[in-house]
Amino acid sequence: MATAREVLTLAVEIGDLLLRNGAEVYRVEDTVLHILEAYEIKDYDVYVLSNGIFASANEDEEDACSMIRHVPLGSVHLNRIAALNQLSREICAHECSLSDAWERLKECKNLPLAPDSVKLFFCGLGCGCFAYLFGGTVTDGLVAFFVGVVLESFLLTTGKSKSSKFIINILGSAIATTLSLLALNFGLPVLHDKVIIGSIMPLVPGIALTTSIRDLFNGDYLSGVIHLMDAVLTAFCIAVGVGTIITIYQFLPGGVLLP
Repeated sequence: MATAREVLTLAVEIGDLLLRNGAEVYRVEDTVLHILEAYEIKDYDVYVLSNGIFASANEDEEDACSMIRHVPLGSVHLNRIAALNQLSREICAHECSLSDAWERLKECKNLPLAPDSVKLFFCGLGCGCFAYLFGGTVTDGLVAFFVGVVLESFLLTTGKSKSSKFIINILGSAIATTLSLLALNFGLPVLHDKVIIGSIMPLVPGIALTTSIRDLFNGDYLSGVIHLMDAVLTAFCIAVGVGTIITIYQFLPGGVLLP
């Protein structure tokens, strides 16, 4: 029979991986609670934040145990979240033993991201489509496509070095703005503002902002504020990168005067 510590460790590991890959706070907490219930753990308590998990089990028993886990804010991996949700459903339906659950958890951890070539293409495609949707021309969309490919290449390179998220956003938005203005300076018939807006969309913290609002509505005020601050600071960094390059460009000899 599984001990309380073994069950709690499994539940927290699943919650950790969910939170690390972008799951909502309330969903992580609900998943951990259901797993503890499925293995008949009593007197449990679980508290989840945007960057941490606190859990205890069998508090009034001899085998009482507790765990604290720090979970840094990371990127979103929906494929892992879907696999972990399926695993938690099978555990709650008593279709998966503890040993099998650990094996499945290892498989979920090893689910790969999309190949770099796919990321490059769809990042460029997304930038081009956003530039067009925001009122740009087909030419604007094509320029934004190539800017998006370069931006994603930069993000993939810096992601491997674990650089500061704020520095990456500032430099990434600066690169996108520089390339957009170069296209304008070379005489291409583009609307530079549409190209810039479309090109910086991969940096925009839409998921963080949406998650913060959802957490606030669910009463998870601390988690909501954490995600909100992350979104605001990210947006500020993007504005710094774009604004700095535009200001420099305005004062360069031969630069096209921007409206």
